[in-house]
Amino acid sequence: METTRQRIADALREEPRTASDLAETLSLPTPTVYEHLEHVSRSVREGNGGSEGDADDEFLVAPPTCRECGFDGFDDPVNEPSRCPECKGERIEEPAFVIR
Repeated sequence: METTRQRIADALREEPRTASDLAETLSLPTPTVYEHLEHVSRSVREGNGGSEGDADDEFLVAPPTCRECGFDGFDDPVNEPSRCPECKGERIEEPAFVIR
């Protein structure tokens, strides 16, 4: 039986996914998925990204982007910001994650 983190890593090897996508697929709360993503990213960097992991795997993040002004320089891309630091807008596109 696979762990939740292995299931997340396997899903990210298939296609880019947001934390909300993963939460829905795995029936988990979105904040819990973000916690697991932190650990998955470290595991991939360390070269043990799961049962099908490869030492050459990379954990890639398409950063969150403000839909109002286009700002994408958020401090922590493996987190869902609630507000844009530039325009203070709240329409933030979620970051997307993939393992390649």
